[in-house]
Amino acid sequence: MSAPGQILYLKIGQNCIVQQNIVRISDIAEMECPDRNVLQRVGRTVLCRFSDTDKKDSAMVCSILQIMELIHREFPLLEIISLGETDFVIRYIPKTEKQWLQYLKVAILSVLLFFGSAFSIMTFIQDAAVAELFDRLYDRVTGNRGEGINVLEVSFCIGIFVGIMFFYNHAGRKKIMEDPTPIQVAIRKYEQDVETTYIAAGMRKGKSADGKPRGT
Repeated sequence: MSAPGQILYLKIGQNCIVQQNIVRISDIAEMECPDRNVLQRVGRTVLCRFSDTDKKDSAMVCSILQIMELIHREFPLLEIISLGETDFVIRYIPKTEKQWLQYLKVAILSVLLFFGSAFSIMTFIQDAAVAELFDRLYDRVTGNRGEGINVLEVSFCIGIFVGIMFFYNHAGRKKIMEDPTPIQVAIRKYEQDVETTYIAAGMRKGKSADGKPRGT
C-alpha cells in the first residue's frame, strides 16, 4: 500500500503497439513516481491479454479509467494524474514474418509504385486517353498493332477491382483487415462534426440542457 499523498503520473499515447500477447502497463505507459517500488509494481500489472494463437494483427480499445481501477486495487491511496490520452488503442503485432518476407513485400510495393507512377504521368500527358496509351504501349512492347481488347486493358480492369476492394477493406460482407474501413472513418468524422455543431449552436443560443439561459 502506498503512503497518502503520493502521486503517480501516467502518460499514454493514442496508438500503442505491442509485440507480446500479455500487455502490462509498463508496455504502453510512461510513468513517474517518487516511490520506485510503486513504479515497479504498477509496471508489472497486467492490463490485457491477446490470444497467443492469433498470428494476425489485433487491436483493442482501452480507457485510462481501466488502468486507474487496476492500480487502485493494489494502491487504494495512490493519487493518479493522467497526462496522456483518456482513450487509446492497443495494437498487437506479433513477430511472425521472416525478414526476407518483409524485404520481398517492400520490393513488390516499390515495383507497383514505380509502374503506377509512370502510368499516372503518361495518362496525364495524354490527357487521360487511357485506351490510346494502352495501344501505344502494346505496339512498343510486342511490335504488333493491338486490335480489340488486349492484355493491358484486361489487367487494368482486374487491377481496378482489386484496388477498390483493398481500399474499402471489404470482400463481400467480410473485412479483409481489422482496421476501420474508409467509410467508417468518414462516418465517424461526420459524427464529430455534427456533435461540434450542436455544441457550438448551444453555446451561441446561451441555453443549458434544461432550457434555461446559461449562468442562471
